[in-house]
Amino acid sequence: MPPEPKSVGATVWGWTKELLIVVVLGLVVSTLLRTFVFQMFEIPSQSMEKTLLVGDRVAVQKITNYHRGDVVVFKDPGGWLPAQYTERGPAAKVLEFVGILPNSSDQYLIKRVIGMPGDTVICCDTEGRILVNGEPVDESEYLYSDADGIVAPSEINFEVTVPADRIFVMGDHRNASGDSRCHLSDLSASGIRGDVAFVPSDDVVGVAFAITYPLDRFGLLHRPSAFDQVPEPSEPAPAEPRIEPEGVVC
Repeated sequence: MPPEPKSVGATVWGWTKELLIVVVLGLVVSTLLRTFVFQMFEIPSQSMEKTLLVGDRVAVQKITNYHRGDVVVFKDPGGWLPAQYTERGPAAKVLEFVGILPNSSDQYLIKRVIGMPGDTVICCDTEGRILVNGEPVDESEYLYSDADGIVAPSEINFEVTVPADRIFVMGDHRNASGDSRCHLSDLSASGIRGDVAFVPSDDVVGVAFAITYPLDRFGLLHRPSAFDQVPEPSEPAPAEPRIEPEGVVC
């Protein structure tokens, strides 16, 4: 005898189960990708102009290691950002969690890696360039310039040696960036002056590799060649930062 035709209810339930399985699998895959592979972030400030503009959405990969010159997203090391929180609705939170909407957390920053552990970073030489391990770095490729076309790597003079497991970061729009330079005189919870100026490696989320929105700015981000000639540090990274002069502030 031929099998009895399924009822409408049974057919609908079968479709519903298949749809639920597809949705759940999609959410699991999306969550795994967000946790271990890549994540979206929205640019909230002018600190990375001209590379990144306010409102840009960037994709951040978590697979490969970062190097000097890379643009990285990291958690606030402590006291870099004002205490504030922007609440999203339940639906938006779900879309953010699975990676469809960019991360809206107020506790993340995006800057360029200037110094790796053990590097000595100095501002500036007689030509106004940043020195990393004694090598001058021409940052004109990506630094924000004023109406006269003048590029200022930094108006703050300093000399630092980056401690172990930390990085020294700066924004591309140096006069609009509250970066490592601005925290060289801050006291950490352990009482070490300037410690919070150096971002712990564990706080780095990943490397920004593409602008995904708006569409007219869609494109890949690359590591500039400016740091190619920088030598490795001659000594192991110190346990605590070395900062000169004392009292550096933005």
